[in-house]
Amino acid sequence: MMIRVDAEVSDELASAFPYLTPRHHRAQTTLVGELADQEELQGVLNLLSSLGIPVIEVLTIPND
Repeated sequence: MMIRVDAEVSDELASAFPYLTPRHHRAQTTLVGELADQEELQGVLNLLSSLGIPVIEVLTIPND
């Protein structure tokens, strides 16, 4: 799973998403990792929304 947000997510904030690894880009961050199910994804998206962090895209990345 990859979630791209329109914000620079600090390491402290990224710790709220223990199953996702932040990868910082210029003024954006991608959070990459495995989420257990749709409910867990919705929880991440809800938290980002409550923090005022806009989500640009959500992609499912196939496992190798």
